[in-house]
Amino acid sequence: MSEAEAPTEDRLLGGRVLLRQPRRGLRAGLDAVLLAAGVPARPGQRVLEAGCGSGAAFLCLAARVPDIGILAVERDPALAALARENAAANGLAARVEVITADVRDLALARRLPPCDHAFANPPYWPGGTAPPEAIRRAATHEEAGLADWARFLAAPLARRGSLSLILPAARLDAALAALAAGGCGATRLVPFWPRAGLPARRVLLQARREGRGPSRIDPGLVLHDAEGFTAEAQSVLRDAAALPG
Repeated sequence: MSEAEAPTEDRLLGGRVLLRQPRRGLRAGLDAVLLAAGVPARPGQRVLEAGCGSGAAFLCLAARVPDIGILAVERDPALAALARENAAANGLAARVEVITADVRDLALARRLPPCDHAFANPPYWPGGTAPPEAIRRAATHEEAGLADWARFLAAPLARRGSLSLILPAARLDAALAALAAGGCGATRLVPFWPRAGLPARRVLLQARREGRGPSRIDPGLVLHDAEGFTAEAQSVLRDAAALPG
């Protein structure tokens, strides 16, 4: 493997997480860390991540919540292998299982063991100009639709288990419909504002399996101020704090 093809070695959560990831194409960013910070898992529970890539989100969740069991699904065999390597490098090999599969395989989802929480950072654009790199194209442009992702994630969820998605705010309507079609309700919306006073570009959308309660909008998180990341964002991105609410 040439140096240009070799994965980079990066750190997340103030160094708590070691992440080897592709040098080009799909690379973990804020979305993975913010998604992990919003999953309301507790020690001893089992979680499911679909489309885990190299494992950034589940690794960040495991750094915040000890003693969780992790099921992860990734379609790309090379990324799935990298996710397994990253789990081992972070001392999680015994608690992480990475399955190479497609989220359109609903029969597989129904065979998975029951999970308390499920989450994903799914491809979100149904059209438009796709990036030239195949790995980045797969991460941003839909092949499976949001309804496929919601059905897959919801299938092994225990009653009242949470399903969390991080998406562009522009996809909110489609994501709400997908969660409802997957049998999830009592929706929680967490907006992420790039700066105070600007529209949110990203949102965390969370619902409960068979949830019947009212929807709510949580306080959300302002990411930047004049000095860089806000103190509230730093607590999530560096100190492994959970999202507000």
